[in-house]
Amino acid sequence: MSAKAMLCRCEDVTLDEVTEALAAGHHDIESVKRYTGFGTGWCQGKQCVVACARIIARATGKTPDLPITPRPPLHPVAFGVLASLDDEEGP
Repeated sequence: MSAKAMLCRCEDVTLDEVTEALAAGHHDIESVKRYTGFGTGWCQGKQCVVACARIIARATGKTPDLPITPRPPLHPVAFGVLASLDDEEGP
């Protein structure tokens, strides 16, 4: 896999950056997340946590701890509000 491979599209974290975090001594999901920023974007890790966990497992030989805990939006929005939006209205 290329070092330029994108592991977290939301935060533009590459395989090279995760490898750098591992080399710096970060061997668990939470510390790699804090070092690189993966899992902190729009998807809250839904797209990237599995890929990063596999890289960590391959590098350390251990199964990573529990995955990161996604956080809700700062200002929750009711589903009814989202359902009522049209193309002309803004959020």
